[in-house]
Amino acid sequence: MWLDLEVPTSAMQPDWLDRTLRYIEQARRELDYAAFVAEVDGAVVGSVGCQRFAGLYPLVFTADYRLDGYIWGVYVEPAYRRRGIGGQLTQCAIAHLKSIGCTRAVLNASPMGKSVYQNLGFVPSNLMQLKL
Repeated sequence: MWLDLEVPTSAMQPDWLDRTLRYIEQARRELDYAAFVAEVDGAVVGSVGCQRFAGLYPLVFTADYRLDGYIWGVYVEPAYRRRGIGGQLTQCAIAHLKSIGCTRAVLNASPMGKSVYQNLGFVPSNLMQLKL
């Protein structure tokens, strides 16, 4: 996925896989993490992960007011894109987030995925960035 987004391998930690697996293990224990895959003819062609959002600031709101869920790692193999697979995977993630009490789903969209999420009702946010 990261290579498809043109992240150079030199920008990735050499132990990226171990870091990712440790992160997922912790998210399973603490944040109700779930993952879903799409298969075609027995081969995995797409995936998505989701969990309760751990927060970038103190969680001061009650869960019934706001309990964010985070969707990440939405990926579909290039040969299987534009078939609705990314949307279906995202809908699986949304259903899981609803089932664990989340009141809102958030994600960071790649330029390629933005229309998929907008078609599902996601609203572009006010996330602003400044490259330092």
